[in-house]
Amino acid sequence: MPMWSRRSRSGVVREGRSQADQNSRTSLGAVLQQAAYETGIIEVNNRVAHEAVAADEPVPTAPSRGPNAFNLLALLAVMVVGGLGSAAFVLRGRAPPANPSAVSASADPLAAEAADAKPAAATLPSLSSNAVGWSKAQANVVAQQAPTPPAAAAPPAAQAPGTASQSATGGANPASASAPAAPAAAATAQTLTFGMVAPFSGPSRSLGREMKIGIESAFDQVDAVGGIHGYKLQLAVADDGYQPSRTAAAMEQLIDVNKVFGFIGNVGTPTAAVALPLALKAGKLFFGAFTGAALLRNDPPDRFVFNYRASYAEETAATVNYLLKVRRLKPNQIAVFAQDDGYGDAGYAGVAKAFRALPGNPPPPPRFNYKRNTIEVEPAVKQLLAAHGRIKAVIMVATYRAAARFIGRTKDHFPALIYTNVSFVGSTALADELMLLGSKYADGVIVTQVVPAVDAYSTLILKYKSALSTYFPGEPADYVSLEGYIDAQLLIHGIEMDTKPITTNSLVTALESMHNYDMGLGAPLSFSMDNHQASHKVWGTQIDKLGKFRAIDLN
Repeated sequence: MPMWSRRSRSGVVREGRSQADQNSRTSLGAVLQQAAYETGIIEVNNRVAHEAVAADEPVPTAPSRGPNAFNLLALLAVMVVGGLGSAAFVLRGRAPPANPSAVSASADPLAAEAADAKPAAATLPSLSSNAVGWSKAQANVVAQQAPTPPAAAAPPAAQAPGTASQSATGGANPASASAPAAPAAAATAQTLTFGMVAPFSGPSRSLGREMKIGIESAFDQVDAVGGIHGYKLQLAVADDGYQPSRTAAAMEQLIDVNKVFGFIGNVGTPTAAVALPLALKAGKLFFGAFTGAALLRNDPPDRFVFNYRASYAEETAATVNYLLKVRRLKPNQIAVFAQDDGYGDAGYAGVAKAFRALPGNPPPPPRFNYKRNTIEVEPAVKQLLAAHGRIKAVIMVATYRAAARFIGRTKDHFPALIYTNVSFVGSTALADELMLLGSKYADGVIVTQVVPAVDAYSTLILKYKSALSTYFPGEPADYVSLEGYIDAQLLIHGIEMDTKPITTNSLVTALESMHNYDMGLGAPLSFSMDNHQASHKVWGTQIDKLGKFRAIDLN
């Protein structure tokens, strides 16, 4: 599968050129033309180029004005004085790929979205993967030094089908493409590469994208000040589309090809059921997964599994408590709308557990299902309508599109119905979907959160927003990316505590010694040998008519 890239749009166009065009650069005229492309003298139609790349067609260029005489003379002067090779190096800002035709652009429209999210940068040579590239922190230093001939690029490795990976800084992963080697002066730090398997395509792709943004924001923030114990951190990602049938190949890609040190931020419960055994068998850390399922919370805990977030059982217990004690409903007035898989099962089990703790031993609530990766909610809608208004609240264990569809199909029938959802829904995406239907559909919808409000002004939130504005300019604050940022900050603190030459076991030992770590969440975070879940706190939020979230008290 083609690789992701956060390179500039002009970079995508350059990489889409034919091999013949690449070879033609050996002539002086071709070098001048390439330099003109690089410096912007020749214009390229970015929109047409992106569409051609997405369609896997030859990339056309727009009509060019051509370089003017002054610019050509200036470029020629640089080449005469500094030598053709040096001038080309300065103009490109990086060494040319050893095999330019091997670099591919993603046909997934999300790749273009990711490319716009963050400025281009490259990565340091990694001791835990096959990556060879440039350090963002050192790129400016190298540019100011006399150019050094690049070393030979690493040969491309085979990529598992159905996966896509990307470095923390967004460059193409050499699992499918050769990358330019850094000059010797730039290779001064080691890199710890963590893997992430998540949906970057399909109906739930927003969840993977936001988790990735949050994790990379924290990684980039610490890398900008020199890393940790001489290590820089990077993220390699693989897309499983939120389909368990693709998860194994994605995990194997990251373990066998990318040689990741561990995993952080994997998305989903049904996919975790596939990913977790593979990670445990390989002895890889499985940290901060975006799921509250019980399968990651064994008693005693699995040695390599650590969670930041509250469980689904804790989220749904808080919701049941709110509906019964604050909204004064009866147990038989509550139903569950859930995804028909492990995610929905985990959420429903949490509700049923909360019901068992109620006086009078009420029966578990009715469950209305829909299929994963679809918005086929009509059977659930019919079940709710058949209740003839007896149901006053629906606890949703759904993803954002299915949840929005269900609300849109039922709210007109039951305007006073209370809708709640667990945090996995993707809060911002849900609000956006509902606002497209109309403000009345968004107004009053409740979402439990495992992170504080993103519009707060606590030290943690300000630090998170600063990272977003620096490394993903224009990207809005989001509950999912905030969770990814907190996951990464928690992992970073564990690495800081590990004073030994880092191994998986030494990092596990360091994490288990983390007690009362104050990140600014309102409660300290702790791990121990018998507790691998740092937080048990649940926040309440409610969407208003403007599609904004406001805090509510669940007690």
